[in-house]
Amino acid sequence: MKRRTKVFVGTALTGALLTGSATVAGAKGWWSPGPKEVRVMLPEGQSNPAIANGVATGGEVAVYQSSGLGPSALNPAAPEGTPERYTDPTLTEGAQGVTITEAQALVVLRNIKTNLETAGVKPADVITMKAYLMKPPGAEIADYAGWNRAYRQYFANIDLKSLQVVPVPMGTSAPKAPLLANKARPARATMEVASLAVPGWLVEVEVTATYNKKR
Repeated sequence: MKRRTKVFVGTALTGALLTGSATVAGAKGWWSPGPKEVRVMLPEGQSNPAIANGVATGGEVAVYQSSGLGPSALNPAAPEGTPERYTDPTLTEGAQGVTITEAQALVVLRNIKTNLETAGVKPADVITMKAYLMKPPGAEIADYAGWNRAYRQYFANIDLKSLQVVPVPMGTSAPKAPLLANKARPARATMEVASLAVPGWLVEVEVTATYNKKR
């Protein structure tokens, strides 16, 4: 898909999944993985980081790369070509203060889940993610906070020490159980772009996932 990068106001960050055959490496013990291993480096002293510090895959690790996926037009009450058209009211029902970027991102991440499952992998297998955001109409910059709230609904919402699911907020509503419990921390970059392929899109996401050798 064609994009014109406007300005990089997000910081490119790296992380990784902690499922399947992945092995966690401490900051002082970072080393090359075996041929079929995925090794991740986590920030020290954090039990629920959104992302990690790095990921390495062995040469024999099979991977799946998705295309850039955007939101589906699931809100017939909104005019065609508007950002509101690319939301799903059923996902945000009962929530207060949900931003348009957040609402679109929830649809995109659900589309990512479906895409992965069709390919024989799942969100827990995701090791890298790139998110492209457009600023909402009338805003000065892209809505990173809304994107991050939506992200936590599908990724990085299990405490790595207690293994308990961490409640997350939707909009300004009180935190509650996420839409998908998942402890994966993908290597992630988020950036604002000047345009996306479909009028009305504010969010587009692409991911890479690994095939678990045990499956």
